[in-house]
Amino acid sequence: MTVTNPESVRRVACVGAGVIGGGWVAHFLARGYDVTAWDPAPDAEQRLRRLVEAAWPALTQLGLAEGASQERLTVAATLEEAVADAQFVQESAPEKLELKRELLAKLDAAAPAGVVIASSTSGYPMTDMQTEAATPGRLVVGHPFNPPYLIPLVEVVGGERTDADAVAWASRFYEIAGKSVITMKSEVPGFIANRLQEALWREALHMVANGEATVQEIDDSITEGPGLRWAFMGPMLTFALAGGEGGMAHMLDHFGPSLKSPWTRLEAPELDKKLYDAVVAGCDQEANGRTIADLVAERDQGVIDVLRATGRLPRQTTADTEGTA
Repeated sequence: MTVTNPESVRRVACVGAGVIGGGWVAHFLARGYDVTAWDPAPDAEQRLRRLVEAAWPALTQLGLAEGASQERLTVAATLEEAVADAQFVQESAPEKLELKRELLAKLDAAAPAGVVIASSTSGYPMTDMQTEAATPGRLVVGHPFNPPYLIPLVEVVGGERTDADAVAWASRFYEIAGKSVITMKSEVPGFIANRLQEALWREALHMVANGEATVQEIDDSITEGPGLRWAFMGPMLTFALAGGEGGMAHMLDHFGPSLKSPWTRLEAPELDKKLYDAVVAGCDQEANGRTIADLVAERDQGVIDVLRATGRLPRQTTADTEGTA
């Protein structure tokens, strides 16, 4: 159904240039693609170019593809201009269902026939978003994690009216573009990783709301505890090791009864002003004077260090370090 093979894609359109859309732009530029972006905000181009420039040092450490350059970014004046000659389209508009429906329908009408259009939605099923598109078969979800230029994961899934070929095409394209792809067999609201992340987030909010833990304690409990394991081994395999030589079977036999213990409250707490203020103040206190830009740079370097330490990136040599000084 597609005009271009995934291996032959050279031009990508990114519609929506906020944190996620801008992160996608940076990623595709670093992988050597020509990128055309569009966003309706009046200051979108300036913000986008600042984001890409800020991401470039991390992308340089990750390893730029041959020909990768920030100069290969074009910011279009209209949506139609942005996708006119696109070979793949990544939509990253705000998470509002009616907006997604309307925008995907416009993209479907404007993009060349057969070109796959992917949405960065963090939770909406494509079935709910493709309702107004004339050719919904080419619409898929391509859900990244922030920042898309740094976190490898992308979850791919189609809707009820999506062609299987479009899902396969998108998954293959993302792999070629350097992503770690999970192709989901069926739609689940929130997909896989967000559902797991959301469960942790809800419990954290409950503990802050009830005065059981501070924002700092919650973050420390992950970065100094299970987060160190999760960087290279997921929760399932981690728990299997808790069973010793008996593996997961022994773990379930031994710890299974604790599933009945009141350890978690998956219902979301009421996000009232008191909880809202407590979470915001706790994050400000934890930042301890560091700006958002400071924290972004710290996060990016931390992820790169973990990827390198766990063998998913080449280790830097002395010559590499001297070359980037």
